Amino acid sequence: MSDSNSTERIVRVASGQGFWGDWLEAPRRQVEGGQVDYLMLDYLAEVTMSIVQKQKERDPNMGYARDFIGAMESVFPAVAHRGVKVIANAGGVNPQACATAVLVAADRHGVRGKLRLGVVTGDDLLPRLDALLEEGHELKHMETGEPLSTVRDRVLSANAYIGSTPIVEALARGANVVITGRSTDTALTMAPLRHEFGWAADDWDKMAAGIVAGHILECGAQASGGNCLHEWRSIPDLANVGYPIAEAKADGTFVITKHPGTGGRVSVPSVTEQLVYEMGDPKSYITPDVVADFTSIRLTADGENRVRVHGITGGPATPFLKVSIAYRAGWKAVGTLVYAWPDALEKAQLADRVLRERLDRLGLSFDTILTEFVGVSATHGPMAGDGAQAPEVQLRIGVRGQDRAAVERFTRELAPLVLNGPPSVTGFAGGRPKVEEIVAYWPALIDKRAVTTAVNIVE
Repeated sequence: MSDSNSTERIVRVASGQGFWGDWLEAPRRQVEGGQVDYLMLDYLAEVTMSIVQKQKERDPNMGYARDFIGAMESVFPAVAHRGVKVIANAGGVNPQACATAVLVAADRHGVRGKLRLGVVTGDDLLPRLDALLEEGHELKHMETGEPLSTVRDRVLSANAYIGSTPIVEALARGANVVITGRSTDTALTMAPLRHEFGWAADDWDKMAAGIVAGHILECGAQASGGNCLHEWRSIPDLANVGYPIAEAKADGTFVITKHPGTGGRVSVPSVTEQLVYEMGDPKSYITPDVVADFTSIRLTADGENRVRVHGITGGPATPFLKVSIAYRAGWKAVGTLVYAWPDALEKAQLADRVLRERLDRLGLSFDTILTEFVGVSATHGPMAGDGAQAPEVQLRIGVRGQDRAAVERFTRELAPLVLNGPPSVTGFAGGRPKVEEIVAYWPALIDKRAVTTAVNIVE
């Protein structure tokens, strides 16, 4: 840790990934750019769980975020020789396989003896799903109230969002790398703070502070200048953007900052934008550990690229866990053609009518056919005026339905428009659209008592 005085001791948690697919250089830059105690890597989103479940179906040794192995290889020196600890939800639906892959990589780099992995399981409810339904857990859709039994035969994955407690247990048992499945994003930051400062599980205000710190860090550079609406023109050196770091104290206050010499900006506006991201009810930000009151948060500029966060309050957690369920919901395909000036919009509109008429004559049935005219009516609705003078317009048309053969036939009807439709078309170099399976999201709640986590230490 950075300070010897225990009352002022600072624990530094660095964000190194905001999603699976984030900047591969970020983890290494965070551990090499200055002092940090923990590196938090967030890989999972709702759709990610279905992706990794499909991978596991094809190969039982897969089912985790494979980028994590490269990230670990880049930070092995910091973990093995400088004491930096890593916490990641990269385990997906196969945390043990993920841990095994890390150890194999550690062998290659000669650092296996320096690693002690804590593997957190118990969030994956798919193997228990039928038993849970039989026990009376209906897992009703949180918005429609429909019971899960109506789509049970199509369920692809089912994972409860677990909190920070098992991660704290892993750290207490000496793990310097903790791998979880579907933990909450915020738990990855909160757990080390609970562990280091010994916060009681019912110290609601401090627990809420840990959640807020986690929420700010969970999306990577989104809190330090990336994707920043307020100041985007003036954000310096985004090519060298620094990812955010929380410098936390035992009293629950913390400062958001980044390493010196990196690009981006940590400011009250950048942190504010991240706070309202996926916030929901600002007075009740619900997690498995605590309910945080976002209206209590106070942000104060604390120097260049430093924002002090304080005043946070919270309350008891609910008796439920949220469950992220994915299920198969048909097929889709999306294709595009670009029409050039003059009369680009009119050409695209004619192409759309021709394609729809041909699909209708073939007797193809779809749940939905959606057309967008990118450049005049896709993102924000119709542009000012009639769009007639647009220099180019992209026709983007997609279909979805339960019959894969019908969707496949749609993909064969788009290309002919290049020669037998309106003139001045381009943008079809990628070939036919790809038919993709639709994975739909089913949010539900489950009694916490039905979910039991476990921590396995491997070396």
